[in-house]
Amino acid sequence: MTQQGVRWTADQVLALAPDAPSRKAGSKLGVADPWSEAGSSDEGTVWGLCKGSGSKPYQTVVDIADSAGPAYKCSCPSRKFPCKHALGLLLVWAGADGTVPTGGEPPAWAEEWLATRRKRAETKRSSATAPTAAASADPEAARKRTEKRAERITAGVTELEQRLSDLLRGGTASAEQSGYGLWEETAARMVDAQAPGLAARVRELGAIPSSGSGWPVRLLEECALLHLLDRGWLHRDRLPAGLAATVRSRVGLPSRPEGPPVRDRWLVLAQYDTADSRLTTRRIWLYGTDSGRTALLLSYGAAGRAPALALPVGLVLDAEVTGYPGAGQLRADLGEQFTAPRPTTQRPPGVRPAEAAARYGAALKDDPWLESWPVTLAEVIPTRAQDSWQLADPRDGSALPLAPSAVSRPGLWRLVALSGGAPLTVFGECGHQGFTPLAAWPKGSGDKGPEDQVSGEKDSGETVSLC
Repeated sequence: MTQQGVRWTADQVLALAPDAPSRKAGSKLGVADPWSEAGSSDEGTVWGLCKGSGSKPYQTVVDIADSAGPAYKCSCPSRKFPCKHALGLLLVWAGADGTVPTGGEPPAWAEEWLATRRKRAETKRSSATAPTAAASADPEAARKRTEKRAERITAGVTELEQRLSDLLRGGTASAEQSGYGLWEETAARMVDAQAPGLAARVRELGAIPSSGSGWPVRLLEECALLHLLDRGWLHRDRLPAGLAATVRSRVGLPSRPEGPPVRDRWLVLAQYDTADSRLTTRRIWLYGTDSGRTALLLSYGAAGRAPALALPVGLVLDAEVTGYPGAGQLRADLGEQFTAPRPTTQRPPGVRPAEAAARYGAALKDDPWLESWPVTLAEVIPTRAQDSWQLADPRDGSALPLAPSAVSRPGLWRLVALSGGAPLTVFGECGHQGFTPLAAWPKGSGDKGPEDQVSGEKDSGETVSLC
């Protein structure tokens, strides 16, 4: 295990917070006063006792070297992970002022929790390498279940096609008159057909008529994409294997990572959550500093709760990831982690705005339903563009407009302040609505322009999260 003498920054710690209130509360505890008997080990464990309102202090321990990202345990009653005490402890540890000394041995209460986690991880690894009972017991029954679900999805797709035809015959104005209820009913039918991917897209249709001016055009666009997905499912046997796998994934069929795992030094580029009434989805973007590969980790939590997986933005971890099937698929599963996350000066190589748009266009050939594609822009400056913003390349005058959702986020002003009118490197998602910046690095002496295209671009500045 790597020596834990290198501390994280406060921004990297606070990026782990499940929400803004936790970030604020954790910051208040990121000082030495409430902590006692704190320490950290060379194996990546940080612990301490935090004085609370009761007679007994809260016992807080963090396993930084956990293979699925930092793991937390606290005796407080909070249901948030990490809780404010874990965030405060990590902030004190990151401060490196001697409050959390290194090279110690965890106390008994922390060691007990660590031992339980190690045993659980070993059991999980053993079960992962052994064939499942269901797979070996009755493969014929499994095949019949798969066929039955495919029949249900086909029936649901056929019904959805009829609904789309009725909409177009009646005109788009009828969608505004019928309201959201019709689409919610259709989505429920797709759930009954065991096609959750279709159900989610149908619900999005219901919200379009109330989305402001120009909604008929947006509705037709989404209907066309939904129709394309329906036809892809009905003719999936004629599609190339990669595209067929993409269609199955978009419809909502579950899949498993496949192929050999890729071990690399993975830079954590960005982490952010999106939530609806049912689910919280966390997206974590990784960049392989050796392979030049970009990977997306997805994790989920029940509504109102943060997913368990959390990785510190701006640090690099030596780990294995395994990709999911599908043409142009970037989603991957995080496997074994060989070292704790640590700082690095390596960054993704950047491109100019025109190349970024071209990459998104090329990705659409493999996945026509793709909302955006990860790209890194080199030497761009955030500038005003009429009533919005864009990232402009001062060398050739090209630019990418920011997505409307990005303009309304606080991260935009952090990006503008970081630039100060000077070029910087920005990682984000390029899509049909524009570019969404997720992380940035100030211009440093180690930067390389897009003409270099060298994997492992270096930058002297720290990663600044814009999520």
